[in-house]
Amino acid sequence: MSTDLTTRLEAAPVVPLIAEDDAAKAVEITRAVAAGGLSVIEVVMRSANAQAGMEAIIDQTDDLVVGAGTVLTLDQAKSVLASGAQFIVCPGLVDEIAEYCLAEGVPIFPGTMTAGEVQRAYAMGLREVKFFPASLAGGVPMLKAFSSVFQAMRFMPTGGVSASNLAEFLGVPSVIACGGSWLTPKDAVAQGRFDEVTALAAEALAIAKGAR
Repeated sequence: MSTDLTTRLEAAPVVPLIAEDDAAKAVEITRAVAAGGLSVIEVVMRSANAQAGMEAIIDQTDDLVVGAGTVLTLDQAKSVLASGAQFIVCPGLVDEIAEYCLAEGVPIFPGTMTAGEVQRAYAMGLREVKFFPASLAGGVPMLKAFSSVFQAMRFMPTGGVSASNLAEFLGVPSVIACGGSWLTPKDAVAQGRFDEVTALAAEALAIAKGAR
């Protein structure tokens, strides 16, 4: 993982997920979470204009590390990297994507939820993975079990993480950061209540500092 990404996640181990089809609104959401103190952003590729939104974020904001999430294919990985993504997040572990990112020196967090997937990631040379969907895959107890076996691995739990359990997840030493969409609630975004997004980001950062 890059030094800059590591440093930022150590300071603020929360990664908001930006899922927005409107590029201008994606920029506003990003500015709102950044105002709350979060500087690592994952833009999820779940809509037709998501990549354009990521490009707008990169072009119109400063001092952020912006990655692309929900990357499903190698071609998509290459495309978002060409658009400026600084790291890749996948819902699952796809060998050709992971191998490409390793060869190119691009940080990647492939999704894992079983010991077999974590072991395969380790054997490929990865030392950071996404744990997804965290709440359905066993939550904190499963992370602790993985950590006792895969002592060199670090995890980014995503899926079911919220302000109510963020401290518990971050209390696991092997957790590098938590990702989540609770920071960008759809109703607040739709109504332009970006101050609420900033408040949620600031709350998450305060919880993270208390947990660490």
